[in-house]
Amino acid sequence: MLIENMSMALHAIRANKMRSFLTMLGIIIGIGAVIAIVSIGDSMRNLFADAYKDVGFNRAIVMVSWEVTDFRMTDFFTREEMERVKEVYHDQIEYMDSGSNESAEAVNGRKRVKYQFQGIDSEYTQVQPLNIIYGRAFNQADVKGGAYHAVLEDKGAVELFGTADCVGRTFRMAIDGDVQDYTVVGVYHKDISPMAAMMMGNGQTQSGFLPDTLLARSGDYFQQLNFYVREDVDMDSFLKELTRYMAKLKNRPESEIMTMSVAEQMGTVDSSLSGMSAAVGGIAAISLLVGGIGIMNIMMVSVTERTREIGIRKALGARTRDIMVQFLTESAFMSVCGGMIGIFLGVLLVKAGGAAFGMTVVVRPTVVLLAVGFSALVGIFFGLYPASKAAKADPIDALRYE
Repeated sequence: MLIENMSMALHAIRANKMRSFLTMLGIIIGIGAVIAIVSIGDSMRNLFADAYKDVGFNRAIVMVSWEVTDFRMTDFFTREEMERVKEVYHDQIEYMDSGSNESAEAVNGRKRVKYQFQGIDSEYTQVQPLNIIYGRAFNQADVKGGAYHAVLEDKGAVELFGTADCVGRTFRMAIDGDVQDYTVVGVYHKDISPMAAMMMGNGQTQSGFLPDTLLARSGDYFQQLNFYVREDVDMDSFLKELTRYMAKLKNRPESEIMTMSVAEQMGTVDSSLSGMSAAVGGIAAISLLVGGIGIMNIMMVSVTERTREIGIRKALGARTRDIMVQFLTESAFMSVCGGMIGIFLGVLLVKAGGAAFGMTVVVRPTVVLLAVGFSALVGIFFGLYPASKAAKADPIDALRYE
């Protein structure tokens, strides 16, 4: 019976191809928009997850909050205090540095390149491996001696020296008014998608690393402690314990000690993106309502046009339920067809966008299945009244209808 009803529904759609297509258009647009928006949202969440993965999920910082009204010099950390923290929590902390950063202009002859340098220790590569393509990373002598050495990203090296293979070459740079010549000891490569590059800026500022002691040695004071905990350590519990220790160390209330983990930041960003995706997807789903109204409208017209057919079927023994199922099947079939086309167009749009921006797109099968099921429900819901009207038609009046 179901196959027969589907065959009749397909025949009715074929008989009025243009009208059926225009009826399905609302469903096509609605489903396509929902699929595209949800997939774009999931893809962006995946992109941010990859970005945070590069930073390190087990990374966190601790500092005295800037919001305190009586911020004093002793609220900064010293290298001695950092070493003390590393010693106390050596079982939980895998790596620690001052989290120092510095923007500066590197000069090589007439070439000037803006750089954003991060200060790191010699053990940094144990928590964040660098793809060194020329030279080496920093060693203990570089860091402890505060050597004027630098590790550059290959893009910045090419811009500054005209080649990525520039190990041993020097450039001049001023940090805190101190002009020095820096020697390149290593060059690394980092893969990044065009979309991520676009989100990070116009690429005019290049990236690199300097010894942590070189950036943090101005008075040997720094604002925060940047650290990575070991994989088996519960971050939330550890941060609470560290907050209590820091409060005693800096003679501050626990409420004035600020901690922030990458996992916490990622959770906040992920929740925001998920909420935005759901909200925009919900707005796009309103077009499904319009599509459903279109299906109801065309099914009402179809019932009127086929009144005599209904009378003949009832006269031949068709039950009220049979007539109702026939029209419900037709409206659901039309809606599902529109939903399938919408899914195809939505996925195609997302894939094309992902290919254009060089990013991995995420299309969840559950979303596709929900879209198909929802489109069928729309067809059944909005086809219910026309089908009920057709089923309740009096066979004698229907046979007399011209």
